Amino acid sequence: MSTADAPSRQVPAIPGPAPRLLCIQAPYYAAVVEGMRQGALEMATEAGATMETVDVAGAFELPAGLRLAIQSMEKGHTPWDGVLILGCVVKGDTDHYDHICREACSGVMNITVETGFPVGFGLLTVHSLAQAEERAAPGPHNKGKEAMFALLTQIALRRQWGLAQGSEA
Repeated sequence: MSTADAPSRQVPAIPGPAPRLLCIQAPYYAAVVEGMRQGALEMATEAGATMETVDVAGAFELPAGLRLAIQSMEKGHTPWDGVLILGCVVKGDTDHYDHICREACSGVMNITVETGFPVGFGLLTVHSLAQAEERAAPGPHNKGKEAMFALLTQIALRRQWGLAQGSEA
C-alpha cells in the first residue's frame, strides 16, 4: 500500500499571523471525510491555524465550491489564506466513478493553477470503502493530514514570496 510508504510530515513553519483556512468538504461518505477532517484539523491546530468548514453536495461540486470561495473573497469577504478540499469517491459498477473523479480533480487543479491560491487536495478516489477507511484513520498517514501539510506548505511559500495579502517580501 502506498500510504504506508508515505513520509510522516511535521507541521511546517508558517511566517506571519496564524493562517485562516476554509475546508470545503463533500461528506457523502461522512465517517471517511470526518476522519480526514480530524487529521487535517490536528495539523492545522498545531500550526496555530483556524479552520471553517462548509459542505457541498458531492465531489462533483468541490470545484464550484472552491470557485465560490475565491469569488467571495474578491467581493470583500474576510480572506482565507487557503482552502482544504476533502471528499471521497468509491468505485462502483458503472463508469460514473471515472467521470466524477476526472472532473473533480481537473476542476480543482484548473482553478488552483489559474489563481495560484493555496489548496490542499484531499479527495480520495478508491476502489473500496475499506481503502477509504484506511486512509482516513487516525495516524501519520491520514490523507486529510497529508492534504493539510500540502496546504500549509503552499501558504508558507506564498508568504515567503510576498504573494499573500499583507505579506512582505
